[in-house]
Amino acid sequence: MTLTGKHALVTGGGTGIGLGIARALAEAGCRVTITGRRQAVLDAVAAQTPGLFGLAMDVRDEADVVDKVAAAVAARGPVQICIANAGIAEGRALHKTDMAFWRNMMATNLDGTFLTIREALKSMRSTDWGRVIAVSSIAGLRGLPGASCYSATKHGVIGLIRALSEDYKGQSITFNALCPAYVDTDIVTRNTTAIAKRAGVSEDEALDMMVSANKHGRLIEVEEVASAALWLVSDGAQSVNGQSIEIAGGMM
Repeated sequence: MTLTGKHALVTGGGTGIGLGIARALAEAGCRVTITGRRQAVLDAVAAQTPGLFGLAMDVRDEADVVDKVAAAVAARGPVQICIANAGIAEGRALHKTDMAFWRNMMATNLDGTFLTIREALKSMRSTDWGRVIAVSSIAGLRGLPGASCYSATKHGVIGLIRALSEDYKGQSITFNALCPAYVDTDIVTRNTTAIAKRAGVSEDEALDMMVSANKHGRLIEVEEVASAALWLVSDGAQSVNGQSIEIAGGMM
């Protein structure tokens, strides 16, 4: 099986993990639609990597997801690889969590994953092969201190993936989740400042808190997560379905 010519959709594909996966898929021969809210960012990274096509889309907006995924299918054919990656990561104590914070996190991380996969399946189901990967988190497998809302969304993503793997069991489409620990991306950089302020520590100490949470004592590289995604779309992973794959340097 070759990936050459297959249409992949990667949400949150302009930065971080999403961009790493998108580039890996393009280098393997896919035609990759990358989405995000800033067209200029998407255009800039697409210009650097042949095979990437930027399309501004807000995963929180159902009408926008419906229209934009349909446009991508019209331009590049049925989606056969769906990477539901778009998300936000921010901690807040529950007693300080208002409804606006809760709803925005849910709309982005969980509703966005649901909408992305739903719309991708509309064309994927007409093909003879498909792979759906949701980027969850170690917070989807255990409670992350100080991030109850975020943890709830990532648990929900895993529940959705597990249910879909049962719905399509025995068919040619598989559903899996990647669950990385702290990855060396802009999200970690932003959270370093937020954690330092919240915990009353220096930014170096805040970064050390995240690094030490990874079992091997270092931040994970984006390329490590991208390699796991490439494996899940390979022939060798055709019997891997409904799994939550930890990328965390050890048992969590």
